[in-house]
Amino acid sequence: MILLVHIIFGTAVGSLFNNPILGIMMALLSHYFLDLFPHIEYPIDNLKNIRTNFKKALPELFYLFIDFALGVLFIFIFTNKSLIFFIYALISIAPDFLTVLSAILPNKILKIHDIFHRKYIHFLRDKKISNFYRISIQIVIVIISFIILK
Repeated sequence: MILLVHIIFGTAVGSLFNNPILGIMMALLSHYFLDLFPHIEYPIDNLKNIRTNFKKALPELFYLFIDFALGVLFIFIFTNKSLIFFIYALISIAPDFLTVLSAILPNKILKIHDIFHRKYIHFLRDKKISNFYRISIQIVIVIISFIILK
């Protein structure tokens, strides 16, 4: 799932709780919940070789930056700009950050998370499900998020 969807939904879910600690935990869990659904994402395979071929990874870094920036822009526009909303946004994309970090700087702890995230959460990734359905799910999630944030 693209970062924008995780950011908007994680912020919306976190905002439902008066306790910021509970909101942070739910923003994190929202990431894994969303990744259970079939979705479309852009490739980040070249990030694995960023240390040896930075130039080849630049387009993927650009996509990540734009995706992240748009998510933060939406949070800036559709919330009261309280710091906690930006914390929810960052926490909601932490699992994807750990996945990218695992590819760049492999170690045992990150590998455990990567296996969990890919095998048990992204189990529908390779199923034959139309892109129309995958994109539609993300659009519905964004609409629900805006309703929550309103």
